[in-house]
Amino acid sequence: MDQFFKNSLVLLLFVMLSSTVMAQKFTTHAVKEGETLESISKQYKVTPYSILSYNKEIKQGEAIRPNTVLVIPLGAKVSVISVDPKVENNQTLFEKKEPVQEEPIGFTNHKVRKRETLYGISQRYHISEDEIKKYNSELYSSQLKKGMKLRIPKFRRVKPEENPINEDDYEIYTVAPKETRWSIAHKYGITIDSMLVLNPGLSKVTNYLAQGQELRMPKPPGSTLKGQETQLYQSYTVPAKMNFYRLEKQFNVKSDEIVRLNPEIAERGGLKEGMVIRIPVIRVDPGEVNTDNFIFYEVKPKQTEFSLTRKLGITYKELLDLNPDLREGLKAGMVLKLPKNQTGNFEVRNSLVLDKINLLDSINPINRPKLVFLFPFRLDRLDLKNKESVMENIEDRNSLKYSLGLYSGALIAIDSIAKLGISVDVKTYDNQLDLSRTKKILSDENLANVSAIVGPLDLPSLKEVAVRAAQYEVPVIAPIPAKSDLSLGNVFFSYTSEDVLRDRMLSYVEEKLTDENIIIIADEKSQATKALILEKFPKAKILEVKEEEKNIGINRDKLATLLSEDVENWVFVETGNFKLIASIVSILNAFKASLLNPETSTQKIDVRMFTTNKNSAFDNDIISSTHLSNLHFTYPSVYREAENSGFIKAYSKRFGDEPDRYAVRGFDLTYDLLLKLAYKNNLMDVSKIIGETEYAGNKFSYEKDMSSGYFNQASYIMTIDSLRVVQALK
Repeated sequence: MDQFFKNSLVLLLFVMLSSTVMAQKFTTHAVKEGETLESISKQYKVTPYSILSYNKEIKQGEAIRPNTVLVIPLGAKVSVISVDPKVENNQTLFEKKEPVQEEPIGFTNHKVRKRETLYGISQRYHISEDEIKKYNSELYSSQLKKGMKLRIPKFRRVKPEENPINEDDYEIYTVAPKETRWSIAHKYGITIDSMLVLNPGLSKVTNYLAQGQELRMPKPPGSTLKGQETQLYQSYTVPAKMNFYRLEKQFNVKSDEIVRLNPEIAERGGLKEGMVIRIPVIRVDPGEVNTDNFIFYEVKPKQTEFSLTRKLGITYKELLDLNPDLREGLKAGMVLKLPKNQTGNFEVRNSLVLDKINLLDSINPINRPKLVFLFPFRLDRLDLKNKESVMENIEDRNSLKYSLGLYSGALIAIDSIAKLGISVDVKTYDNQLDLSRTKKILSDENLANVSAIVGPLDLPSLKEVAVRAAQYEVPVIAPIPAKSDLSLGNVFFSYTSEDVLRDRMLSYVEEKLTDENIIIIADEKSQATKALILEKFPKAKILEVKEEEKNIGINRDKLATLLSEDVENWVFVETGNFKLIASIVSILNAFKASLLNPETSTQKIDVRMFTTNKNSAFDNDIISSTHLSNLHFTYPSVYREAENSGFIKAYSKRFGDEPDRYAVRGFDLTYDLLLKLAYKNNLMDVSKIIGETEYAGNKFSYEKDMSSGYFNQASYIMTIDSLRVVQALK
């Protein structure tokens, strides 16, 4: 306990110091004749990158004019960046090129009408949804409502006579149900980049397409895509001893069709060795090209036929049958369709095949993430000189316990990423669970160069941070469960939702189900969950729960009639009442031990217990762990027990204690965040191409909702076996 107090005290003091000492200090420098960026950086013992990041008006490689006043960061770590003298333009190593943002030339006022949508308004004014939100920041924190007054930006548009696009070459395509950007790009044989150029109003943040949305697409040769049948041919060199019968068998084309397409056959008196002839390619009818029938893959630069087929687990001939355009060569950006059930070295998200990227092997040492932590340590209420008082506060205040755990794990993650050669700028603030305190911190902090904000833990402050950060496109990480009905499009909800966990559990049971007998026990508050289970398993049996004023339980005799002696019984228990759980667990365990049948012989009953929501009631001390183990209790979870990893050793060495689940989560969350930012210092872009990642005890797989942020879809299925909590077999 003394060691725990000592390390808690050290951590709290570190937080206090980090809020002040870690704040960057600056000085100014007036450039003298003959001085260069390199000489100035050496003078102040900082990197050229540090000076460039605070003085956007100067560029790497350009001479600095005398008397220019530079802002110089003090106390920054010096890191050496090697520059290849053979490379003409090394400024890309230091300079982060900001996209040129077109400024509006004026604004139009728009009053929202009934049933209007943000998408509909964007289409009416020919601008993107993101542009509307930028100039109406309240849309980041509230839904569109009737009567709301919006400022619609007006931009300089290219005059029709200057527009290089010939509208006769394009058609308007209406998005059908279950279509994606990739399925439509495949239909037209264009890249996603080309689609974005033709349709600049498409969101750059999400890949969402609305049913009925209209897109400008290139007309295929002929008239329109509908009913279009373009005949493709392949060249074939006739080998020795080839005849028409063998040609028909090989290519499934009649001999008279081959002769018609190749008149030289008749002219030369038949097939001759070495003759090059045209063979029609027989198209495979794919039916509708949508997410019900196919998954899609975007070809990456430098991919070869061999690497592509190995990754996708499919032969090149099979790829050609589905994608005849491949006969003209493999090109980066091509969108290929694959069978719906195709498996390989990839992950599928929203019917798009994602490459599995090893982030440890993909680090770019030039990236230097800048993180801001906002946690409610509430140091103003702690007397750090009083040991007993501090310990009581840690035990009694969940916010402090969570904050200390998350932050201590985050510190180990920052140390770990530093060992990989990545410098991280970190600022830590105590927002004290106070919205006004949060606003004060945000007003003092320059968010323009921040890579990500972790926290805060309270929802009002989280909303405030998200709205402020959205103006600079800065992602905000919610480290614990957070629910919001607001449009927080830049928030990463890292804690997998109860709905996703429930669906994962039901899918797991559905995959494993053979002839088992399913029984549902749900109290009054869990009727919605019972309905979902019944929808998935309509043959399931229902055992009603008796709920009286001071008593709740089940009818043991009724349960006996529902249990099967021939097959395994799978019992779903859905409740938040620990007394009911304890009673059910005890009864099920007794049935599993033995059941006395009418013939007085003992018949074994095989029972397994499930839940779709393992809430805190299941952890109550009156519930027997032995009984849960006997029942192989199985449930969905956002975490698993951390294995004996390098993280646990590093944590124990630094803090002298085993990490709790919050410390494990703090490490996993921060390490995942930093690895992604080290790969590409833009978390929103990275989340489009990175699939599921897993660390000590948590995993992450973020999917973008149209307007409500990024949601973690990853989870575990855990079971209690031999008194140990382990992952259920897949």
